[in-house]
Amino acid sequence: MTTLLAITIGVLFGTGAFLVLRRNALKVIIGLSLISHAANLLLVTSGGFAGNRPPIIGPGGGLYVDPLPQALVLTAIVISFGVTAFMVVLLYRLYQRTGTVDMDQIRRLRG
Repeated sequence: MTTLLAITIGVLFGTGAFLVLRRNALKVIIGLSLISHAANLLLVTSGGFAGNRPPIIGPGGGLYVDPLPQALVLTAIVISFGVTAFMVVLLYRLYQRTGTVDMDQIRRLRG
């Protein structure tokens, strides 16, 4: 299971890095989101993904998973959502003002 997660993390990071290097600002935003998701998956995996074990100690004790990585990932998801929403709004305003999302064309408009 860890190998599959490692491959998924690598694919997400690779795809995100590829998209961040594009000229289209929307693709840059999508690439940053993919990198954020890959980082979250890396945190969960490094925290010891244990499948069906609960993140809290039950009344009888037993096996459990450390809840700290999951709490960090939940916080990161909320922050990532807020940042992505902000970037999309900025991109929308940029598109309204310039009529394009191509970064080279926007750079030429500045003069």
